[in-house]
Amino acid sequence: MTDTVLVKSDFPGLQLIKRGKVRDVYAVEDKLLIVASDRMSAFDVVMDDPIPDKGKILTTISLFWFKRLEPIVENHLVSSEPDEYPETCRPYREDLKGRSMLVKKAEPLPVECIVRGYLSGSGWAEYQGEGSICGIPLPQGLLESQKLPQPIFTPSTKAEAGLHDENISFERAVEILGKETAEAVRDLSLKIYLTGSELAAKRGIIIADTKFEFGMLNGRLILIDEVLTPDSSRFWPADTYRPGGSQQSFDKQYLRDYLSGLDWPKTYPPPRLPEEVIDRTRERYVEALERLTGRGLE
Repeated sequence: MTDTVLVKSDFPGLQLIKRGKVRDVYAVEDKLLIVASDRMSAFDVVMDDPIPDKGKILTTISLFWFKRLEPIVENHLVSSEPDEYPETCRPYREDLKGRSMLVKKAEPLPVECIVRGYLSGSGWAEYQGEGSICGIPLPQGLLESQKLPQPIFTPSTKAEAGLHDENISFERAVEILGKETAEAVRDLSLKIYLTGSELAAKRGIIIADTKFEFGMLNGRLILIDEVLTPDSSRFWPADTYRPGGSQQSFDKQYLRDYLSGLDWPKTYPPPRLPEEVIDRTRERYVEALERLTGRGLE
């Protein structure tokens, strides 16, 4: 195991404006500096134990996708090279290397854009009770993890740390965002998902579902935060995929499964994680990186 762990960044010369579940965000001149820590969240609770190198893996995968999705959607990336950041960032170069992005300062939309291509997670739980997801009716008799007839857009509200995101209908998203913006993020989300899924499938990965975030910049919709990573998506190995139950995964599902087997109410404080769970979770993130990008950690 590597010892390159960053649980919480501390850059006294920079203005911290937000510490999220995983990312720390600083204001740097007219831009933002996003630092991906090794914090791990599950069920919207941040664990006390980090996953080594997780922030670097998430950053590398996001950079991989940002480049490939440029023909579809503008993104917020300015640079991921600390030597190209403003002078005030230079003292923290080593901590920033490989796990940070200097980005355009967009206004985040107050809705998370979720696309589901397979029936899993909270979608499966809702389908069992309602026969639908977020008000979208689905055919009867679908199995857990089954591929949906076509991908569906199921937005949710954004929750602060410690609170749970809430699935909402598209109609509710229209009320929050306005019809034009809601339709635009829906269409973009579905297009990005289909494009990403096609590429991932060639590399032996099924993207079961994923979450995107968008922001407004000078009247334009742009893709922000992370994209198609093991934190924001459910990644399954295609060679072991079998509908009718839960799947092996390259994401945090291994950790979720471990936590679900505990007598823990999925609220703070979180349980401590055994070394084996930390190691196995890291292995899955590393494999996702290697399969998708064709290279390992640098």
